Amino acid sequence: MYATEPGRRTMKRASKTIRLCVATAALLVCCLAGGPALADGVAWDTLSPEQQQVLGRFAGEWESLSPEKQQRLERGAARWLRMGSEEREKAKERMERWKKMTPEKREKVRERYERYKNLPPEERERLKEARKRFRNLPPDKKAELKERWKKMTPEERERFRERLLQDSTR
Repeated sequence: MYATEPGRRTMKRASKTIRLCVATAALLVCCLAGGPALADGVAWDTLSPEQQQVLGRFAGEWESLSPEKQQRLERGAARWLRMGSEEREKAKERMERWKKMTPEKREKVRERYERYKNLPPEERERLKEARKRFRNLPPDKKAELKERWKKMTPEERERFRERLLQDSTR
């Protein structure tokens, strides 16, 4: 009986050691799994000199920005640098309009954009075509449609949208 007791102690110690190793390995896996998310940020010195110039106002705080924001800013700077001067002017105008919006209006715009992104590609294409047709209307016709739109109830607006979408498929 005493001969087996040391064997049990050894087994218990081995079992504890194994559990400790498994727990340590699990902890390491969790830490390493989180590691790439942190490493996905964009180092300031990896940006091109042109991108650094575009993003200059963020230089002092770059390291404290989230990796997601760094990536968004990097993509935005790259897109800006690919734009022609006319496109840049339009982008500046849109940014000015955005800055002037109330937080509530911005939220509505974001919600509409999310709904748009979730539409099937065919429906998005129909909406683009309808918008293009509207933009090509004479100014007086546009003004008339805008005025009618303002006077519509939500139900009338929905029927109008459906009619527009149906017309664009013909």
